[in-house]
Amino acid sequence: MTELIARSGDRGRFVELEPIAVVDIGSNSVRLVVYEGAVRSPTPLFNEKVLCGLGRAVATTGLLAEDAMARALSALGRFRALLALFGISKPLVIATAAVRDAQNGPAFVAACEEACGCPVRVLSGEEEARASALGIVMGVSDADGFVGDLGGGSLELIDIQGSTLKEATTLPLGGLRLIDVTGGKLDKAASLIDREISRVPFIEACRARTFYAVGGTWRSIARMHMAHVNYPLHVMHGYSLPVAEAITFAEHVRKAKKLQSLRGITDISRQRREVLPYGALVLERLLIRLSPRRVEFSVFGVREGLIYQLLSEAERAKDPLLSFCEDYARLRSRSLRHAQELCAWTDGLAAIPGFEETPEDRRLRHAACLLSDIGWRAHPDYRGEQSLNVVAHAALSGIDHPGRVFLALAIYFRHVGLEEGGHDDLSARLKAAVSRAVYRRARILGCAIRAVHMLSAGMPGIVPQTRLTHRDDGVLVLQVPQRHASLDGERLRRRFGTLAELLNLQAEIQLMP
Repeated sequence: MTELIARSGDRGRFVELEPIAVVDIGSNSVRLVVYEGAVRSPTPLFNEKVLCGLGRAVATTGLLAEDAMARALSALGRFRALLALFGISKPLVIATAAVRDAQNGPAFVAACEEACGCPVRVLSGEEEARASALGIVMGVSDADGFVGDLGGGSLELIDIQGSTLKEATTLPLGGLRLIDVTGGKLDKAASLIDREISRVPFIEACRARTFYAVGGTWRSIARMHMAHVNYPLHVMHGYSLPVAEAITFAEHVRKAKKLQSLRGITDISRQRREVLPYGALVLERLLIRLSPRRVEFSVFGVREGLIYQLLSEAERAKDPLLSFCEDYARLRSRSLRHAQELCAWTDGLAAIPGFEETPEDRRLRHAACLLSDIGWRAHPDYRGEQSLNVVAHAALSGIDHPGRVFLALAIYFRHVGLEEGGHDDLSARLKAAVSRAVYRRARILGCAIRAVHMLSAGMPGIVPQTRLTHRDDGVLVLQVPQRHASLDGERLRRRFGTLAELLNLQAEIQLMP
């Protein structure tokens, strides 16, 4: 085992991090997630779930079903063996609504502890809501709104502003529970849902804010919406909808005579499909009552919230996006130091008319600089497309979809210059997903990084000795020390000229003493 663990530190992993695992015994699924380490932007090393349906009959019988418990215990036995492969002896093991509500819950917990060889913590409804909210803190930059976590047995709601957690509650509105108490009659569920939501005393606080939708059922609905509108990205985290559109699509799913006729349904597991109409109904009724500004779907929830609780204050203070990008650059770029130098060098762009930026623009620019060289091992003819695909689909957190597309396009243009085409059509589809202003910024930043790479060859130490500035007479100036005059050349001048053209300026390379 020692030899196996030692080999796990091979290239592509951070050997200084100790893997950490969460086992989540939920009302619908039992899941194991192994993370590379307890860091600000944790990367899953392994993720497996088994849909056991523990909460299927708890509301009417008061008991966890024997077959569901057997499936869960079998899964936990496998998870224990998998954890041994990672060298993890003390995973975080939690149980939620179905287990805490069932009369035979304590006996089942004892069996779970024997199966997995470690203690099981049964979360209260409020603890579950707060863990979900901390998951949003982990994955969303400057969160402000309501977190709703829909499971098989319950719905947790909590008000969140930044990292401050406010009022929280839990409601008996999980998908499996609704099927149970209504006898599988969807039309009986609406009044029950409305009654429970009306009892939440702080419900009005969500108006005109963001609703963060957490949970497998709601993520499935969002995935189907992506298929419905032919959305170019198949990335769930940060996917956002106007509230009216979310309500309309939830109603569309709820009213479907045959679920199998809906676009995207084949990507949803058969066990999950039965709860989709109920999850859609809860979302529809909740959004009507909350009147939020928008709905944002998140893959971060209880499990990530538990990891967040383990972080030091210094780690929590890090920006989740920049933390991920810096780690990725360390693993994949020729030089992390050079990527960091680009962040400072491109600060000069912000002073140029036509490239003014907000704090969020600056943050995205720095993220693009950090990721700008991750495709260097690819074939030169395909670096643009490959880098675009990697960035567009990376496990980024702390970023919305327009920001994600900006990063992908910026890195694409860093490799291809002003070329509009490519070997596939993803770049064109992503272009259509953002505004003209965002697209223009991506082209400018990509070409700026492209130009300075021609000067530095991607090696650290040169970039800080140069300076990007502009003159009032409409000239973009690259100042280079005289001792590096030999690095000047035709290709550098051509690329720098392209950057100046995009900024509606003339180009000049100026040698300094």
